[in-house]
Amino acid sequence: MTLAKRHYSLLSIVSLLVLWQLAAIAFASPMLPGPPKVFGFIANELESGEMLKNLGLTLWRVAAAYIIAIVVGSAIGIAMGRSRLVDHVLDPWLIVLLNIPALVVIILAYIWAGLTEAAAISAVAINKIPNVVVTLREGARALDPNLNEMARAFRMSRSDMLRHVTLPQLQPYFAAASRSGLALIWKIVLVVELLGRSNGVGFQLHLYFQLFDVTGILGYTIAFVTTMLLIEYLLVQPLEQRATRWRSQPA
Repeated sequence: MTLAKRHYSLLSIVSLLVLWQLAAIAFASPMLPGPPKVFGFIANELESGEMLKNLGLTLWRVAAAYIIAIVVGSAIGIAMGRSRLVDHVLDPWLIVLLNIPALVVIILAYIWAGLTEAAAISAVAINKIPNVVVTLREGARALDPNLNEMARAFRMSRSDMLRHVTLPQLQPYFAAASRSGLALIWKIVLVVELLGRSNGVGFQLHLYFQLFDVTGILGYTIAFVTTMLLIEYLLVQPLEQRATRWRSQPA
């Protein structure tokens, strides 16, 4: 990000905070606390360690569900993209899973497996796997057969073909699945925590909702969104740029 873009982003954030404060003053209601009160709440929660604990538990669930969804979804998607038989067999299941509401999956997971950590993570992963499958299936279908023929002509081993021929072509699809997956998973995790866990950001939001504590709701929301933005800008985008930098290199 250039210096000018950073200045515009900073100006946008400051403008939002000013508008928020003006609205809080105008309404003068506990239903719309101003930035000082909300950020003061965040500071107190961080100092007590309660917010860090809940953020850590939520991020653990996000990471676990993300890894399961990417690994399982990629394997199934590539298999469906490379084999018509596998595609015909699994396509009806894929359509069903794509259209089942996330809430239904979460409720059934808790009923069948109990209010456990495994049920929570599995429910999130199951909701994301179909989207990964669709993305990687299209990537596998788009593989250039000429490159495979060239690799066979040079008698490349299967591992070398996978590393030097197949995976580089699939990198944009992995990046797309990862980006959309992370955005979807962290939202579903909050619902999972709200319905069946006794900790995490989703549980805290549910707790403060029952208390009609808007300050607590906004505090945990801002803390979690800020955390996800830091992950996006400091981890996801740099990894994506590194994985696709070969596309911008001169031939």
